[in-house]
Amino acid sequence: MTKKLISSLAGIAMMTSILAACSGTTGNQKDGGATASASTAPAVTQAANPYGDTGGLKLPIVTEPTTITWMLPSNSTNIKEDKLVVQEILKRTGIKVEFQTYSPQTYQDKLKVIVASGKLPDIFEGLKAAELKKIGKQKGVVAINDFADILPNFKKLYMQENSWVVKSYGDENGKLYTWPIYDLNRDVNHGFLYRKDIFDKLGIKEWTNTEEFYQALKKLKEAYPNAYPYASKGLVNIFKDWSYGWGIGSDAYPAYYDEKDKTWKFASIQPEHKNMLDFMKKLYNEGLIDPEFLTDTQDSWTTKMTTDKSFVTWDWIGRLDLFYNQIKAKNPDYNLRYANPVGPTGNVRTLPKVSDFSVTVANNKNKETALKLLDYLTSPSGSQLMTLGVEGVNFEWGKDGAPVYPELKDLPLVDISVLEDRYAMWLESAYLRPDHRSVYYKFSEKEKEAQDKILKGNKREPIDPILNFTDAEISTLAELQTSLQKAAEEFNAKYVLDKKYGDEQWEEWKKSVAKKGVDAYMKVYNDAQKRYDAAK
Repeated sequence: MTKKLISSLAGIAMMTSILAACSGTTGNQKDGGATASASTAPAVTQAANPYGDTGGLKLPIVTEPTTITWMLPSNSTNIKEDKLVVQEILKRTGIKVEFQTYSPQTYQDKLKVIVASGKLPDIFEGLKAAELKKIGKQKGVVAINDFADILPNFKKLYMQENSWVVKSYGDENGKLYTWPIYDLNRDVNHGFLYRKDIFDKLGIKEWTNTEEFYQALKKLKEAYPNAYPYASKGLVNIFKDWSYGWGIGSDAYPAYYDEKDKTWKFASIQPEHKNMLDFMKKLYNEGLIDPEFLTDTQDSWTTKMTTDKSFVTWDWIGRLDLFYNQIKAKNPDYNLRYANPVGPTGNVRTLPKVSDFSVTVANNKNKETALKLLDYLTSPSGSQLMTLGVEGVNFEWGKDGAPVYPELKDLPLVDISVLEDRYAMWLESAYLRPDHRSVYYKFSEKEKEAQDKILKGNKREPIDPILNFTDAEISTLAELQTSLQKAAEEFNAKYVLDKKYGDEQWEEWKKSVAKKGVDAYMKVYNDAQKRYDAAK
């Protein structure tokens, strides 16, 4: 899902070509894109809608055969009109969707070429916010909120229930060029994991605070002197991953929002950060953390976590069952479990309810049709189609209330990649409001335990405001962020690994980083926060 940044090398030439294309056809369209044959167009009826809750959007969307082109990244390159989703969208809305898919590895390069050519698909994703706003101001893509009155699902979710969306994702004129994704995230997706089978064997209780975490690692080291109890594959990301437990975590890390005094701060110079580094340093000096914790590869880390070389780590909850399935033949007692957070706050990250994948609509004669299609896919009916399928056609409800796919019964695992390939479900940027009855949210017993542990204990940090930066501020951030983050990562590593590093070096670090522009960097965040607060 992570989007790579797009270069703005095309510059003014790109904008000119986009403007030229706005008044003409796009992609493979001719005369408004009416390329579907009469035999495949659905009959228009006045019968009651049989497709469930459309959120007030009237179906079909069009009364004449209409084709919409949609460019997106996917490992499934054969999304043709025989796929279930393509057929159902045509049947329900009257729209024939031509999904133009490119591998995630080449997608950004392909998008750059297409944007520069000006021949934009009707719907596409992947431009970074600054570039998208520039194109929007040039009328190359649609200001979605200008059409809110014909988009009941968009209006309800993003202008009424989550009115901050336009403020955070729109431009300085209040124009929103990106269609958000609603309620995608699971409540808990990452955290500390531990070998419960080993803990039980040694009579070690799961920790409930940082001191108990430390004592548990010491007991593991005593029992396995040649092992390193804690292992990591996250490289320098370990500092961000752990930071939430010290109250300095953020998606914008090393910038973070301090709820106590309502200001943004640079995490890497805060006392809490030093406390975290001191704790890591103690673990390192006592052999409780793998010496390769800043350099280890995934393969090496996997070996350590499955062969009694290490017993505690930080990772994705899917690893709980993945490692067990990998090792169960040799070690059927292997039992990796989700653990309590570490750090003074005792909290983990809160995942956002609304996400931005830069889904946008070209400003051409198909724009209203494309927008209504996105609105349908944002409705409960469209949500079910894209992430559950069609009941009685490709799935049935199992006894446990979860979907069952009879055609896929021989597969060892039915996950979203399988559904994408077989039915064109779960296509990135086309699932705009996932149904939580989908297989993506069908937790194993271990994954459910992780959700319950954090939610029932209310162990999540407050989510930071999503700020909107001006062009000048974006330039300042681009100029300073890389050097500041690199300097912080280098200092963090030296502080933990070098025994000579302590209070003196910490004070020197704060002085040296101040000269690198920390104040100017944080001023951008706090100026943007003032605008955010004023707009409430």
